[in-house]
Amino acid sequence: MSDDRPTWARRVAAERTAREWSQLDAVKALRLHAPTELPADESMVRQWKRWESGQMPGDFYRPVIAALFGTVTHAIFPAPARRDGNAEIFAASGMETLEIVSRLNRSDVDNSTLDALRITTDRLCSEYPYMPSEQLLVEGRQWLRRVVELHSKSLTLAQHREVLALSGWLALLVGCVEYDSGDRHAAESTRRAALSLAAESDNAEVTGWAHEMRAWFSLTTGDYRGVIAAAQAGSERASKHSVAVQLAAQEAKAWARIGDRRQTEVALDRGRRLLEGMPHPDNLDHHFVVDSAKFDFYAMDCYRLVGEDRLARTLAEEVLRVGTDFDGTEHSPMRNAEARVTLGVVAAREGDLEQALIHGGRALQGGKHSEGRSCVRLLMM
Repeated sequence: MSDDRPTWARRVAAERTAREWSQLDAVKALRLHAPTELPADESMVRQWKRWESGQMPGDFYRPVIAALFGTVTHAIFPAPARRDGNAEIFAASGMETLEIVSRLNRSDVDNSTLDALRITTDRLCSEYPYMPSEQLLVEGRQWLRRVVELHSKSLTLAQHREVLALSGWLALLVGCVEYDSGDRHAAESTRRAALSLAAESDNAEVTGWAHEMRAWFSLTTGDYRGVIAAAQAGSERASKHSVAVQLAAQEAKAWARIGDRRQTEVALDRGRRLLEGMPHPDNLDHHFVVDSAKFDFYAMDCYRLVGEDRLARTLAEEVLRVGTDFDGTEHSPMRNAEARVTLGVVAAREGDLEQALIHGGRALQGGKHSEGRSCVRLLMM
């Protein structure tokens, strides 16, 4: 029998079921997260039934429901956004790539050229989930070299800071792909270059992401104290940017691997609260953007590690749903790979070794770059 309810309604029901709550249990738990007194239980249970049947909760209830399930509003009640990077480049500057490169060879650079460079950088960062790593590495290094060469041009102070910041973003991207490709030494050198460029341009956001990269490198090599140190250093510098959410998530992952459940929950809740207070991003494909679906992905990893199998499985299924188009095309292959690892672990714990092997095999086949290997490394830790 088909389920015609909206996706968000099915998720609300699944989250409740994963916690083995009745609808009355859910209502009682909801009261603990509500900023004001709620109506009587009988009335709220009827309301809850309407929500699970597909009636959209009002503006007041949506963030309260999200908090109840340890996530953020747009993770359950999404506000999708998509952009066309190539079209934006042309719309912003009227230039194709060839003309941008031609202008970069001039002795001075105008603001429209810098606008085109900024959007080109944004496009490259948005290609991370899709473009083959070898191709992205070549393109990223080419554009990084072009932008770095602008430092010798005649620039205003504002333009110079913009060029430094763009160099920092491209260095971050190149460093990520280098690490994915197995070149750890190059990745660390590039990360340090990004950190230096961020300091020179006084760009807190690039600084935060450079520390986040260090946290990720440490996580995949089992240096959990190093993760916590990098996450806290980045948070101090970039507390007002969305990277602070990802830093909190990396810290939560490290605490989960150490086995400190309380600190895991504290870090996750800090990240959730930060993300809930931030505007929904325009470009969900951008690698250096933290969206609501990413937060579910982080929480999934932590729940798996602390043994909350029902919650981990519910979130893994949600990650796969969000990361797969209606025709089966996977637009978040890396997240999907780890979701399948999670499903495999849960299946193994339940004694279903056949399903565990199936999910594990699909994780290795589906992960872009070296994510399949990263998933296995994280699973072994």
